[in-house]
Amino acid sequence: MQVDWAEVFRIENAENWLVTSGIRVVAILIGAFLISAGASFLSRRAERLFDDDDPTTMNAREKRAATLGKVIRNTIRVAAWVIALLLILREIGIDIAPMLAGVGIAGIAIGFGAQSLVRDIVAGLFILVENQFDVGDVVRVAGVAGKVEKITLRSTTLRDSEGKVHIIPNGKMDVVTNMTRTFSKFVIDIGVAYEEDVDEVMTVIKKVGDEMNADAEIGSKIIGPFEVLGVQDLADSAVVIRAQFTTKPIEQWGIGREFRRRIKKAFDERGISIPFPQRTLHMADANQRVSPEVTEDDAQD
Repeated sequence: MQVDWAEVFRIENAENWLVTSGIRVVAILIGAFLISAGASFLSRRAERLFDDDDPTTMNAREKRAATLGKVIRNTIRVAAWVIALLLILREIGIDIAPMLAGVGIAGIAIGFGAQSLVRDIVAGLFILVENQFDVGDVVRVAGVAGKVEKITLRSTTLRDSEGKVHIIPNGKMDVVTNMTRTFSKFVIDIGVAYEEDVDEVMTVIKKVGDEMNADAEIGSKIIGPFEVLGVQDLADSAVVIRAQFTTKPIEQWGIGREFRRRIKKAFDERGISIPFPQRTLHMADANQRVSPEVTEDDAQD
């Protein structure tokens, strides 16, 4: 429908429009703003209900609340302003029915050409419904590992250990490896020389692990007793002993670094050797000559 703007903006018509449609436009804008702000306020308030008041860590419920809260805020905000725009267009005299029909047709056409976008959104919905990972988890997806910083219906944002940010479409995530769900494990294989007493070595390893468990600061990050699983392999140059810690989520790497430091120090104090590749070189004598009794043909043979 064509709008006669000259007729609309005649003084008497303008005054009439302002006290009717104009007021409704203002009300629509205020309503959209209130819905958007209300959704943001309520979702953040709900997130705080799961806050354990520890700023250094996020438990599983906090992560889940933060993830869903952000998605809900963005979805409601976009929906509120899109609906508000359509209602305002109707108030100023633009028939939105043909627009909606055109959008529907265009949506079908775009759908055929944007199948990857649809796949990303559907995959994003499954990520949220199945709770595959949350903001704050450390995951490996699409060949990239990092901490989840943001989840939307279309993509997931990871930051790796070097600070690089990776934005991965949700549809590209065939396999998701969550390394920080509920608990984590630090597993280490320790190689010692064949000359060492294996039982004595395992006793030393167990003692180091138990000392870490008993440490007030470090032990608070460990779940359950330290385990020495035994001889894992008889390798070419070492007897490999496997041990493991069960830790709180994301703490396994720090626990591992401290354990390696302590086990190296303990081995040095007791003279336990950790084998490493060695190569022996024999240097030929530069003055060595072919014996005169050897003929040229024999030397070639």
